[in-house]
Amino acid sequence: MRAVKLAGLEPASVFAYFEKICSIPHGSRNTKAISDYLVSFAQEHGLEYRQDELNNVIIFQEGTCGMEDHPPVILQGHMDMVCEKDDDCRINMETDGLDVTHDGAYVFAKGTTLGGDDGIAVAFALALLADKSIPHPPLEVVITVDEEIGMEGATGIDLSELKGRTLINIDSEEEGIFTVSCAGGARATISMPITRRAVYGPCVRLTVEGLQGGHSGVEIHKKRANANKVMGELLLRIQKLMPLCLTKFTGGSKDNAIPRSCSVTLVAMGSYIERINDVAEQLEKEIREAYDEPEIRIYGDDVDAFGGNALPTDVTDQVISLLMTCPNSVQSWSQDIEGLVQTSLNLGIAKLEKEELQLTFAVRSSVNQEKRELLNQLASIAEKYGAQYSEMGDYPAWEYRKESYLRDTMVRVYREMFAKEPEVVAIHAGLECGILSDKLPGLDCVSIGPEMHDIHTSREKLGIASTKRTWDFLLEILKAL
Repeated sequence: MRAVKLAGLEPASVFAYFEKICSIPHGSRNTKAISDYLVSFAQEHGLEYRQDELNNVIIFQEGTCGMEDHPPVILQGHMDMVCEKDDDCRINMETDGLDVTHDGAYVFAKGTTLGGDDGIAVAFALALLADKSIPHPPLEVVITVDEEIGMEGATGIDLSELKGRTLINIDSEEEGIFTVSCAGGARATISMPITRRAVYGPCVRLTVEGLQGGHSGVEIHKKRANANKVMGELLLRIQKLMPLCLTKFTGGSKDNAIPRSCSVTLVAMGSYIERINDVAEQLEKEIREAYDEPEIRIYGDDVDAFGGNALPTDVTDQVISLLMTCPNSVQSWSQDIEGLVQTSLNLGIAKLEKEELQLTFAVRSSVNQEKRELLNQLASIAEKYGAQYSEMGDYPAWEYRKESYLRDTMVRVYREMFAKEPEVVAIHAGLECGILSDKLPGLDCVSIGPEMHDIHTSREKLGIASTKRTWDFLLEILKAL
């Protein structure tokens, strides 16, 4: 096989396979073609394989001469990519390949995402399987689908045939950084029934806006306020001055994003907008002092209406109480890895429907027991307020191993190859390693990858020299194992 636009780049076989992958549409939930290509590759090279109904593929290869009896090593990545493109790009990412090219330093795709996350893992695996001159132990190559939309392939795959308990995941984007633990998570929703009735009085709109927001995993520990929780505090303070009847409540749009804004409309009996804005101004000042939120704005506006179909004061009181009772943000820190958030939750969505208030949380923990305890706490809060409670998308943590032969070996080899120490880290976000570890008890795994920038955007790019170094490092690891 010969690459067309990536010819001349090293490692040649890796970039040839990567360009082939880029020619096949492989967005999440559009993986049949790329999955079938992996099957045809296995057939062409006489390799045993499994393809399931989800399009996950597992390819098996015996160890090379002298390593046939070594314990198998699992190589793992995902075949789907995030499909984003510029407004003026004419490529149909459902049916067309990517316009891939390079500038000598980076590989990128014109007008679209590149899919280096995680096409490079697939390219590494295929280049390794195709070259019988590379020494390695028996290989079990696991390529999953739909990682980008909830790790659905990893959740559904059957790994009962795998004998390996050492796994190298190639789904990281920073060279020289070894990820050794990640959080598990779940989405939890509290749905509290409410009643409405006609209420008359001056209507006011309250707004919290200008917050930084961010990813509820990797940025939950930063000093960023949650707009839904700020609104709860604002309502509590105003409630002490006058009776309130809510009509609307909308904050946040995704459970895994820290909400940047929140808006509430209410009937405030005996309201004076000046009094409300005095409270808002004081709270805004306190938030600026307590958080890294220089652009926050909290204010009230008169609404050109008198009354509405609102929650009675006692029901509004219950809503405010529920908002204030629910925990949020960091709950505990790791005792094993300095600076790592161990358990957290994010009240990402709050919305008042016709007959219920819905609060949706992203719950994360690198300790499965702590995650379950936090979910149970939310369930207990829901029961206390007569609300329904539900969970979905539960996935396990990849817990940190204090003793890891793979990690120690990789650190030693990296030090010998590059004369410097790698960085060993844990992340407060999800990786497939957590799900796979749950399916393969005793699994020893580390996640690595070459340098990539701006993944999931049309600016995504893959470092050429970094890809070569990571490939060389992977081959040395396989020798050492």
